[in-house]
Amino acid sequence: MNPIAKAREAVTHSTHTLPSRRSGGHDTAPDSGSVPVVALCGAAVRVGGRTLWSGVDLRIGSGEFTAVLGPNGVGKSTMIKVLLGALPAAAGEVRVLGARPGQANDRIGYLPQRRSFDATLRIRGIDVVRMGLDGDRWGVPLPFPSARRRAAHARVDEVIELVGASAYAHRPIGQCSGGEQQRLLIAQALIRRPELLLLDEPLDSLDLPNQSAVAALIGRICHQEGVSVVMVAHDVNPILHHLDRVVYLAEGGAATGTPEEVITSGTLTRLYGTPVEVLRTSDSRLVVVGQPEAPAVHTDRHSGGPS
Repeated sequence: MNPIAKAREAVTHSTHTLPSRRSGGHDTAPDSGSVPVVALCGAAVRVGGRTLWSGVDLRIGSGEFTAVLGPNGVGKSTMIKVLLGALPAAAGEVRVLGARPGQANDRIGYLPQRRSFDATLRIRGIDVVRMGLDGDRWGVPLPFPSARRRAAHARVDEVIELVGASAYAHRPIGQCSGGEQQRLLIAQALIRRPELLLLDEPLDSLDLPNQSAVAALIGRICHQEGVSVVMVAHDVNPILHHLDRVVYLAEGGAATGTPEEVITSGTLTRLYGTPVEVLRTSDSRLVVVGQPEAPAVHTDRHSGGPS
């Protein structure tokens, strides 16, 4: 795949304008005097002897929404593994919640790449959510009420309400739609009140209306609940107007900053080493053009259109 096609994988159509600030209108730069939730300085990662990305400098503050973008194979999901401590950085420094990666995972909610549930699976959505609270414990629950059990039930109900899943939480998970399943899985990741939420392609395989709805849900949780979010995304557009900052990975390098700083002709040209132009159409869609390909407009990759 040539550089222009790679660039267009992560910049497709949009119905929103690029914001200079997040929805609340507050400046999103982390307080220089506070400890960032995520901090990378000159970070690099190598897998199988190959450098996937290097020179990443990033500070994420409390309640900020950050997207990790780029074409397939550049190490977007690998960045999540580095933040979880599952893969060491090859260079530079990485701190998560003020500690080395892996040391504060009890304060992190994690949603891996989308799992598919068999349509015949009878476990209820509410039970899937509850697993995030006590699924790592062995044994049969005590049959009589206790303060701990009452608190657990209350927290399950609270987080299901938070993601708007109360209407179908008692339905078998296999009978829920893709968007409903994703809301329940987000609830599972939130149930222990994490300070940082790591999401790996949570919009993948969802149709456009569900992409928009789930993106809005995550943005609301991030900014209203004060949970920092790092989301790996294939398509920036469903989340564009919720974002505070962007990490764009390409050709072994990286660019970080606000969306209007990173998703530009100059930045993508520098990353890919070939002329790339980012345009906006009259209906606010992003278009990436350059040589040697003719101009092209991206549609959603699940719609069957060009990609």
